[in-house]
Amino acid sequence: MSIRRRRGTRIRPYTFTGGRTRSRHPLMVQTLVSTADAGASTPANLLPESQNIYELCREARSVAEIAAELKIPMGVTQVLLSDLADQGLVYIHPTITGHSPSENQVLERALRGLERLFQ
Repeated sequence: MSIRRRRGTRIRPYTFTGGRTRSRHPLMVQTLVSTADAGASTPANLLPESQNIYELCREARSVAEIAAELKIPMGVTQVLLSDLADQGLVYIHPTITGHSPSENQVLERALRGLERLFQ
């Protein structure tokens, strides 16, 4: 009788989110997230992945940075961050998307400023 060895215990990413694939908050790859209370200790009742995200968010980081650092798919990271935000544990910083006239003006001013720097 042969025994098959497991190559390691690997958990499917969707198990972290309970099968959910969409976050309840608009989180883009460049959206910055930080802990709501930088001095608070990490809540013990969180999943290990959420605890790791919480620890990383002690400094403002983008969703992409968090996903890359923890080697978790972007969609899973977004759902877990959304859950943390719903619990009031992380703060989702406003993100300039360029979809409104005022945001376009800000982006145009930034572009003009960068152009002046490199002339």
